[in-house]
Amino acid sequence: MSRRAFLKWLLAATAIVAGSFYGLFRLLARPGAGGGPPLTAADGGAGAGEPDASPTTAPAQEEKPVRIAEPLLSFFVLSDLHVSVYDESTPRKLRNALDQIARFESPVDALLLGGDLTDYGMESEIKSLESILAAYKLPPVYANMGNHDYYNVWIDKNGGFSRETFPNGNTDAGSRARFMKTFDYANVYNDAKLKGHHIILVSQEAYVQEKPEVGEGAWYSDEQLEWLKAKLAETKDGKPIFVLIHQPLPPAGEDGGSHRLIRAKEFRSILKPHKNVFVISGHTHQDFDNGSSHYSKETFHWFTNASVGRTRNNQPGVEKSQGMYVQVYEDRVVVRGWEFAKQAWIDAANWTIPLERAGV
Repeated sequence: MSRRAFLKWLLAATAIVAGSFYGLFRLLARPGAGGGPPLTAADGGAGAGEPDASPTTAPAQEEKPVRIAEPLLSFFVLSDLHVSVYDESTPRKLRNALDQIARFESPVDALLLGGDLTDYGMESEIKSLESILAAYKLPPVYANMGNHDYYNVWIDKNGGFSRETFPNGNTDAGSRARFMKTFDYANVYNDAKLKGHHIILVSQEAYVQEKPEVGEGAWYSDEQLEWLKAKLAETKDGKPIFVLIHQPLPPAGEDGGSHRLIRAKEFRSILKPHKNVFVISGHTHQDFDNGSSHYSKETFHWFTNASVGRTRNNQPGVEKSQGMYVQVYEDRVVVRGWEFAKQAWIDAANWTIPLERAGV
């Protein structure tokens, strides 16, 4: 090779090496370099493997996962506590649950109690519940009523269950009054705003002393349903709304009877216009990991909670006590089942629900 040819070759090689280093420098200088996959057209770049055509928008794209990495709101829902003066296991299980919640590894901004707080709605059981709740450093506690919270009408003066002497000198109104006094409520249905998110607690308003036809069903008055409609309308920004009921819904298109939400068709129609509504019921006590369904999608998202006091269990000799942990993110809601008896997550109860955008 002549000296002239050698110099031309050397200059070309130098240019190639310099270009390679420049390309490597550009790649390493891109947002997120070394911390994740290269940007593609789907990520907002000009094309797969090409430099971003709009570098000013890249920081916003990279910041999005960080912005929603932490939950905006986290809370536990405990259903069917059944605190009883006749069954020592139910107050013991509640104490165990509250002890774990008070020192939980993740944030707990509120505690929701989903009905059947007591076994018979007796004054002694209410006092036991109040004493247990007061023994722990807990976040704000909210509750609604279940059918068992009205059961004082079945208890005679000796503390026994008696149909013959029903209502045993007791009233549905007395049961409501005890509940409202415990939680300092002006009514049996209430709501709360938690970190900008609406929690609505719908409650059974009467039992068989006042309305024999309801059986074990959940009866809501015209006033409560109008109140529910107004409360739902307060959320206009598409944030998720959580509605706590006790008895589950009957099949779509039907009204419920005993052990169901009675005015279900009207309840569903009230929820229908609203995005990102999450309904959580209890009452069935179904074990999260026994194969039964705990989530269904209608115009709203409906979850059925298990029980803290008496989880239905297909495994003889294995104690279970379960609750639901809810985390709200900017773009999704995560619902998970927690086993208090084992202090562990329940693999079968793990749902991530994307949120609909407001105005869509």
